[in-house]
Parts: sequence; C-alpha cells; structure tokens
Amino acid sequence: MSGFWGKRKREQEQLQAQDADLERKAQTALVSADERIRVTSDELAFAEAELGPDSTKELREALASVKQHMAEAFHLHQLNHDEIPDTPEELRTRNARIAQLCEWAEDLLDDRTESLAERIARARRAPEIIATVRADAARLRTRLPQARETVQRLGARYAPEALAQVDVNPSEAEQLLGFAEHSAAIAERRREAGQREQANLALEAATESVRRAATLLDAVETFEVEALRAESTLSAIVEDSREDIVVALREKPTPAVSAAISTLQSALASLPGAGVNTDPFALLSRLRDANAGLDAAIEAARERAARVIPPLEHVRHAIDDADRQLAVARDVIAGHRGYIGADARTRIAESERVRVDLDRYLGTSASVATTIDEDQRDQAMAMARRAAHLAGEALQLAQRDIDQSRPQQGPDQWGGGYGGGRRGGGDGMMGGILGGLVIGSLLDGMFD
Repeated sequence: MSGFWGKRKREQEQLQAQDADLERKAQTALVSADERIRVTSDELAFAEAELGPDSTKELREALASVKQHMAEAFHLHQLNHDEIPDTPEELRTRNARIAQLCEWAEDLLDDRTESLAERIARARRAPEIIATVRADAARLRTRLPQARETVQRLGARYAPEALAQVDVNPSEAEQLLGFAEHSAAIAERRREAGQREQANLALEAATESVRRAATLLDAVETFEVEALRAESTLSAIVEDSREDIVVALREKPTPAVSAAISTLQSALASLPGAGVNTDPFALLSRLRDANAGLDAAIEAARERAARVIPPLEHVRHAIDDADRQLAVARDVIAGHRGYIGADARTRIAESERVRVDLDRYLGTSASVATTIDEDQRDQAMAMARRAAHLAGEALQLAQRDIDQSRPQQGPDQWGGGYGGGRRGGGDGMMGGILGGLVIGSLLDGMFD
C-alpha cells in the first residue's frame, strides 16, 4: 500500500507543478500582450500619420478586436484572484484560456504590423526615394537617343512584324519618365502639405513608372541580341532539317512521315533570300515546329514497325465476333425481359456503347468497312474485343437471371410450382415471358 500512496503523491506533486507553471505562463503572457497592445497603439498613430487612415484600416480593426478579447483575459485573471475559492480544474482552465488569448492577440498584431512595416519604412524614406526617382529618370533619359538609333538600325534589317515588339519602346519610355518626374513632384508637394496618403500614392506611381521605362529601354537592347541569336539558331536548324529529310527519305515513309516531310520542305522553301527583311523569330518557330513534327512522325513510324500490326482479317474477325455476341445477347434479353436484372442490362448497354464508338473511331460502319488503316487496327481490335467481352458477360448474367427466376416445371401442372396452383405458376412464367406488358387482373383472368 505504501507504494500505491507514494505513486499517487508523486502524481499530485507533478500536477501541482504543472499548474504552477501554467499560472506563471498565463501571467507573463498577459503582461506581454498588454504591453504589445500599447506599443501597437503608438505604431498605429504613426502609421496613420504617414500612410493615412485607409492604409491602416486592417491594423486598426485588428487592434480593436484584440482589445475586446483581452478584456476577457483580464476578467479571467481577476476571477483567479477574487475572494471566491476555485478548484484546481477551474484555475487550470482559466489560465489555459488566458495563455491562448494572449498568444492569438500577439500573432494577429504581428501579422498586421508586419504587412505595414515595409510601407512605413518607405514613407520614412520618402525624401530619399524622391531624389532617387529623379536621378534615375535623368539617367534613363540619356539612353533615349541610343534606343531610337537602335530601333532605326534594326528596322533596316528586320521585318516590321518582328520589330513591332520594340519599335515604340523609346517613345513609351519617354512618356513614362515624364510621368515619373511629375508624380515625384506631386509626392513632394503633398508630403509638405501633410497629405501623406496622397503623397505615398504619387510616390509609388513615380517609382513604378521609372521601373517600367527602364524595362522598355532594356528590351530594345535585348531584342537586338536575341534577334542575332535567332538568326544563328535558324541557320543551324536549316542544316539539321535538310539532313532529317534525307534520313527520312531513306526509310520507307509512312503517310504520316510523308506529310511531315512535305510540311518541313514547305517551311524551308518559304525562307526568304539574302537582303530581305525577315522576322527570325517567326521563321525559327515555324521551322522548329515542322522539324519537331517530322521527328515525331518518324518516331511513331519506327514504333509501329517494331510491333506486330494485326492483319486486316483478324480485325474483321474480332468485329464480326462482337456483332454476333451482341446479337445473341440482345435476342435473349429481349425474349425474357421480365427476368433480366440490372447487371445484364448494364453490360449490354456498355457493349453497345463501345460498338458505336468503334464505328465513330473508324469513321464508318465497322461491319461494312473494306479497309482499315494500319494505324487504327490495334485500337479497333481492342474495342471490338471489349464489346464482345461485355456482350458475353451480359449473356451470362441474363442466363443467370432467367435460371433463378423461371418457375420449376412440375409433373402435375403446366406452369410450375410457385404456390402450388395454376395461377401462381402461370403468373411467374408468363410475367417473365411478357416482360410486364400484361399484368394484374389480365393474368388472373387467363388462368382462372
């Protein structure tokens, strides 16, 4: 017994230690969260001054929600220390709730203040950013003459449709730089007037305009490099394509390979001669697609050559077998509709669907098709076998339903033995034969 009481005492001591630790955690969290609320209130005031009330709406709403829930936490802490005695379970529950509320409050405020931190830092650096915008705009303006000269030089070498990517970039960049300088001036004036929110919006517009102008000017220089690279790649692909055509013609071309060769030859023939302004990007894309099409056709032809193509007679036999299986299954089901359950009906419907899909795949009635393309034979045979298999299953299921539902013939009665009377036997057999078309009093009258 001493061991039992000793173990129980140790468990109580451990629980008391855990409760004491939870109480300290709740008190520390309460102090930390309350201090965080006070600091965030100060940050909110500064943020509203720098960014305006619209930008700080989420933080303001979060702070109000936190204060409301922290009121609950303080109330729970007060209950822990009032004059009313509390059980250990009550104290434990309250302290856990206090810690939970405080953790939630700090996480929410962290999230909202973090989303504003970058914008607040940006607002503090507004004078520096305005100066940077003006310096960047002035530097980019010096690149405008060179960009215009580059576009003019490219126009003498490349087709207008190729140059359409960059021909208006210099003029658009100049407009953006003017807008950036104007927006920077507005940001400066609004900031001096205390209209911080409008100032920040104008500053963001100025910064974005400078960034876009730089991108447009960079694109002019990039285009020239990429166009030269495209011309070099085009020459290599032309040589590769001619070699691919020679290789393809050495093999026995299939219709698909012959069509791909023709497409690639047309693409090669359409290449302009020397001195003609071209669009190297469009030419490269067309030639690459045609070359890839020939590669795919050759690969498909080689794969087909490596596998055994079913003889046309075998495919025809599979289709005929499917049609015969379907015909037999249809006749049995139609002749005994009253006996046939859902499984057999489902199999026959699926078999008929696959058979219809086979006709669609071949583009004609498979039953009368005199030729079937070699590329279609594998799939056609698989579909025909699938239809035959489903029809065979439908027939087996239908026969099962008939065997289970048909009345057993007895020596003393014509219709069988459900209920031991003529009416019972007649109803069972004739109901199955007639498929439910003649029911009720009519059957009763026939056998009375």
